[in-house]
Amino acid sequence: MCGAVVFAAATLVFAASPLSGNAPASAEFDPQLHAVLVRDLKFSPDELADLEHGKIVKHTLPATSAGEVAAVGGVRIRASKDRFAAAYRDIVQFKKSASVLEIGRFSNPPQVSDLNGLTITPDDFDLRGCRVGECDIRLPAETINRIASQADWQHPGAVERAAILFKQLLLDNVRSYMSGPGAVGRITQYDDDKTPIRPVDEFHALLKSSPYVDAVLPGLSAHLANYPNVSPTDATAGAEDFLYWSKEKFGIAPFISVTHVTLVTANRRQYVATTRDVYSSRYFDASLALVVASDSLTDPQSFYLFYVNRSRASALRGSFARFRRSIVERRAKSSLEENLRLVKSRLESPAG
Repeated sequence: MCGAVVFAAATLVFAASPLSGNAPASAEFDPQLHAVLVRDLKFSPDELADLEHGKIVKHTLPATSAGEVAAVGGVRIRASKDRFAAAYRDIVQFKKSASVLEIGRFSNPPQVSDLNGLTITPDDFDLRGCRVGECDIRLPAETINRIASQADWQHPGAVERAAILFKQLLLDNVRSYMSGPGAVGRITQYDDDKTPIRPVDEFHALLKSSPYVDAVLPGLSAHLANYPNVSPTDATAGAEDFLYWSKEKFGIAPFISVTHVTLVTANRRQYVATTRDVYSSRYFDASLALVVASDSLTDPQSFYLFYVNRSRASALRGSFARFRRSIVERRAKSSLEENLRLVKSRLESPAG
């Protein structure tokens, strides 16, 4: 979930190790999935029982670093996983909600026209006073200086010129991301604050602290870490990868983000997908989400959807970090429940 909660579907292939002291596997869940849920995602026996009875369950997970917040939830859905996967591929329709103001999927290769639906207003950012170490949104120093020199704030149309420069930045970043490490245009550092942030490093730290990613699908971490230069294992062969942009409500101002989705549906009983933050104009340094869609063992007409998101934000470090964390965690759980409820309602509806 980059800032906003993102859903996808998943394949579970996991050689589970013994879980001493944990509750025995439920007849409702695949035993290997049950091991991950209990050991890695910290679901209690009562929560798993609630899931079987149709309740939405959610809780936070322990942080592995300062500035980190993680939440996990699940729900039983009376529908087909294939319906879920098909809906998610149509990300523009699937993510529609009151909090998602605008959204679009990037072509392959990405085109300038992919960003036609993105509008830039003063609520999104004001770059007039933007400078290295103090800027309204996340930008690298080179771009901050470029906007300052090219926007020409003294003449009409400066805001529009700045918006065009920002869109070009997003496009260059996406093209570079899809071309591989070292490609020109990749955003490797945010210089909007006194302390620079390296989002790629933050993501790799998140991936390292999320062992459940490989627990549910061996080789998936390598796929994410090395994309697009990947050597698919049997488990990740056939993975579908695409990127989308969105503008969403969060906190005191909207944020604009680019997200990479990886979807694997090779295993007919269980699907897996991840979403990772490629760029975020505000709030998040890095974000990684995993969703598992697994068949119910007792009801062939139902599946379980499990979602876990782990994010890092510099605002959660330093002064008032505990207070800020409590606010973010409450919001994360609330947003997670709302989105799970919305997905369940849509997929169970005859109209889809």
